[in-house]
Amino acid sequence: MSTAFDYCEIGRKVIEIEADALKGLTHYINGSFTEACQLISNSNGNGKVIVMGMGKSGHIGNKMAATLASTGTPAFFVHPGEASHGDLGMIEKGDVVLAISNSGEASEILTLLPVIKRLGIPLISMTGKPESSMAKLSQIHLQITVNKEACPLNLAPTSSTTATLAMGDALAIALMEARGFTADDFALSHPGGALGRKLLLRISDIMHTGERLPAVSEQALIKDALLEVSRKGLGMTAIIDKEQQLLGIFTDGDLRRLLDNRVDIHNTAIGEVMTRNPVTIRADVLAAEGLKLMEDRKISGILVTDNGVLVGALNMHDLLKAGVM
Repeated sequence: MSTAFDYCEIGRKVIEIEADALKGLTHYINGSFTEACQLISNSNGNGKVIVMGMGKSGHIGNKMAATLASTGTPAFFVHPGEASHGDLGMIEKGDVVLAISNSGEASEILTLLPVIKRLGIPLISMTGKPESSMAKLSQIHLQITVNKEACPLNLAPTSSTTATLAMGDALAIALMEARGFTADDFALSHPGGALGRKLLLRISDIMHTGERLPAVSEQALIKDALLEVSRKGLGMTAIIDKEQQLLGIFTDGDLRRLLDNRVDIHNTAIGEVMTRNPVTIRADVLAAEGLKLMEDRKISGILVTDNGVLVGALNMHDLLKAGVM
């Protein structure tokens, strides 16, 4: 559909303006940024970050608080208007207030500052104007000045909100790395959905064990091994000795090769045709790592061992059912 108006050109221009704003933001990652990180880090023994902002800054503040919390820095958002009517009671000694306002003159926040200071709570401001009231009244000021908004009227918060969001992400990730926050820590705050499954689920949680584990002795005939493969439904069977030590594996693929070679499955022991030294994995490994290993080795099933002893087995279908794929 043709049109006289070039929407794509406008869209590209917006992206370019906001990209330039982000490049300029690197100049403000300076000593004040370090001081802000240290202040928040030192307070996190018994305190939290209280993020405040009005309007579009409030929307960004909500996301900023969520990012801080999910990366190991206790935080939540308090609406300045609600704070004046009771929600200020959520703020305690030991907390740090992070106030956001591009103009630095948000009256709803400025009204709260005398109380915040009286409580002895340190204030970090994030504004686009270092000479603003909020910047001057704060203990630490993080500058987020942009040359212009992406809005052609230079009115709608666009580049400024992008810069604010990026500065918040920079704070969160700097604090995250400083405290050595790990994938396991991240998983504990994201237990739901696909992300939680990938970060929390281990091989031990989904592997087949006990009676569900396909295994035969080295002396078993191929036909008996095939019955075990069929009964357990994993497309494979392990071959073990009397001490449960893993000797090898036999899969559906091995069966196809035997039939092509006309091997007598009724009179040949499985030990003669099994694949020795198969790919194995530990039970404590993340299921997502198991998936990668199976994909890299181009196998559809894998055996689980502990010091050479067979303890479990699983296949791609198990990973699919568990939501890892």
